[in-house]
Amino acid sequence: MRKRLFPSLLAGLLLIFAAAALALTSPASAAPAATIQDAAQALRDDPVYVDPGARDQLSVADEKALEDKITEADKPVFVAVLPDTSAFPEEGLLQTLRSDTGITGVYAIRLGDGFDAGADPQVMPTRAVQNLTASVENPATAADPNTQLNAFVDRAVEQARGTAPASWSGGGGAADGPGAPVGGLITLGALVAAGGAGAYAISRRNKRRKEEEERIALDKLRVVVDEDITAYGETLERLDFHPAEKGADDTMRADYERALDSYETAKTRMDRATHPSDVRGVTQSLEDGRYSLAVLEARRTGGQIPARRPPCFFDPRHGPSIADVLWTPSGGAAREVPVCGADEIRLSRGQDPMSRSVDVGGGNRRPYWEAGPAYGPWAGGYFGGGLLPGLLVGTMLGSMLATPAYASEYGGGDFGGGAGGEWGGGDFSGSDFDSSGFGGGGFGDGGGFGGGFDGGGF
Repeated sequence: MRKRLFPSLLAGLLLIFAAAALALTSPASAAPAATIQDAAQALRDDPVYVDPGARDQLSVADEKALEDKITEADKPVFVAVLPDTSAFPEEGLLQTLRSDTGITGVYAIRLGDGFDAGADPQVMPTRAVQNLTASVENPATAADPNTQLNAFVDRAVEQARGTAPASWSGGGGAADGPGAPVGGLITLGALVAAGGAGAYAISRRNKRRKEEEERIALDKLRVVVDEDITAYGETLERLDFHPAEKGADDTMRADYERALDSYETAKTRMDRATHPSDVRGVTQSLEDGRYSLAVLEARRTGGQIPARRPPCFFDPRHGPSIADVLWTPSGGAAREVPVCGADEIRLSRGQDPMSRSVDVGGGNRRPYWEAGPAYGPWAGGYFGGGLLPGLLVGTMLGSMLATPAYASEYGGGDFGGGAGGEWGGGDFSGSDFDSSGFGGGGFGDGGGFGGGFDGGGF
């Protein structure tokens, strides 16, 4: 989470106020915005931009309400409403808007009757943007611009990471009337006087927001971890072993005791978890317990003691892996992953593995490596020791875990920073913006602007 020092904040406020004062005392002779650069410049000051040529799409009151919703959520969500004219060519429009605005975030464009969105991967995973975009492109929602944009923003502010840019003025909707210069200058004085109080309020708000985000992330993890603990407990119940049974020796009893201890340790750690990073210790205990059970089974059957290997990549509940196989995730590069015997057979037959799915919102479930960063600590406990980066590289979860924002918010330790971007949402990226990493709803790939902006292709 960004830390803003009071002097720099106050200096920034003074610069903004000075610029506003010049604007208020200058004659209103500027022509209406007519280019994507004008839209980008406007989005540096407010979260919603409505081109004069598209005012019939969104009223001034609706624009202001949408701005208020975004600024109150303090999320880097940008919305542009543009007319479907030659001034705004469809090809590359979203990337151009993002590049010219220069701020990491989630961007949505309503172009005529069409809609699409994109996001920097450290703010929202590509899959999440695609799902969100598709959810608001149904005919019932898309028919009314205000309904569609609010539906998108409602979900975007819940899922987006990072904070609103400091450059936003808080929104204003329509231009002020003739009396604006005098009233504006009076307001400037009051705002400058309130600068110190504002800095303190921002600090407190950021702290509360981080605590709330951690709580939400921990709640997501708790559901998944509780399922794992329950599954492990059921495995113990099905285990046909008694310490006093014929043939049991001290080594078997020790294996069994370690398996039981792992179960109790996992439950205790989860009960005491207060931060997402605490979950790593829980899944580590479960992984230890499953290995103890595998060793116990080998001793009882006279088999070879299994080597200590990581659990099955596709679902750690499958137990320790027995081999490494080549696997290619959707849209990623091939890599070797540890698998259990059942998944090894399935992959050899060209079938899909039995993957662990988690809730990604809206009743949808996806494999955990296509989910958000909250599941990083869960995976880190199972695949520690530096193994996790190689397994997840190129996947959605891997891209998110590689960011410094993940380390600060979710207790990173298995990843270093840099690979997935250096900024949190709402930060200026300047000329370093890489459009190839700007994931969205299919720009240039046959969807979105490439095929969805025809007024009837929703």
